[in-house]
Amino acid sequence: MISEQPAQLSWFKSTYSSGEGGECVEVATNGTTVRVRDSKKQSGPQLAFTSGAWAGFVADLGRDGF
Repeated sequence: MISEQPAQLSWFKSTYSSGEGGECVEVATNGTTVRVRDSKKQSGPQLAFTSGAWAGFVADLGRDGF
């Protein structure tokens, strides 16, 4: 678990997200840590991953059967 609080981060949504306010997450990175949050509760809790763990997760998304 990563417990440091980031300084200013630039958050972004997937290009697949619509502008209609549906279920969506936002992602930000500082180079070593990737953070994920609910786009509707921006001041709420965040998940934090190492860059390597996030890269593995994203790679698995593209595989059949995920």
